[in-house]
Amino acid sequence: MKRIVNGLHFQALGEEIRRCKDSTVELCGVCGQRYIGAAARDKHIRMTGTPGNALGAYLDGGTIEVYGNAQDATGDTMNEGVIKIHGSAGDATGYAMRGGKIFIEGDTGYRAGVHMKAYEEKTPAIVVGGRAGSFLGEYQAGGVIVVLGIGNTGGEAPVGYFCGTGMHGGRIYLRSSVLPRSLPEQVCAERCTDADFEAVRPLLEEFSASFGRGETFSAEEFYVLSPNTKNPYKKLYTLSGG
Repeated sequence: MKRIVNGLHFQALGEEIRRCKDSTVELCGVCGQRYIGAAARDKHIRMTGTPGNALGAYLDGGTIEVYGNAQDATGDTMNEGVIKIHGSAGDATGYAMRGGKIFIEGDTGYRAGVHMKAYEEKTPAIVVGGRAGSFLGEYQAGGVIVVLGIGNTGGEAPVGYFCGTGMHGGRIYLRSSVLPRSLPEQVCAERCTDADFEAVRPLLEEFSASFGRGETFSAEEFYVLSPNTKNPYKKLYTLSGG
């Protein structure tokens, strides 16, 4: 199925995709339609243009590929599958995702990975080629977030403020020579070990292959953020006796 969809209502577009029996769906001229590929499985949906909010929400398999930018909440609560953005993505990328992978060649906005969690045997992953906005990994409960900071020449970490706020599971890998500002006490930041790096090497290789990039990465370039068990979050919600 190949369809020019500029001006088509998002509900009509979604219905066409669901009815289509082809394994590959190509959409041309996407312009703000929401929920493209919502709850899809076993399809390869490719598109040019700019999809609207909640691209691939509840995705349960297959691949969604965008040759352009995406708006907010890409991969909202996705369960399985792969989303590739050949551009940048908006806020709340991977909101509450519990499986699957999101690869973004450029930047992403605020609150990427918010409420991200591992579910049973699933380990969700977000890889950002450029920068991420503030509140990256907010309330993260599982999964992996990688920010590569490609093209970041400002001498600062490739994330905004309050990275890892409320984080109580999972890991964040930051390719940076410095730590981000305003890290909470409940987040532990350490230099990446060889074992840490081996755990994300397949994601880095898939990122490079997805976008035809030639960058190589090494363990010493990264910091790894994880929950600091010496400062448990219960301290934030209990009163000490006086």
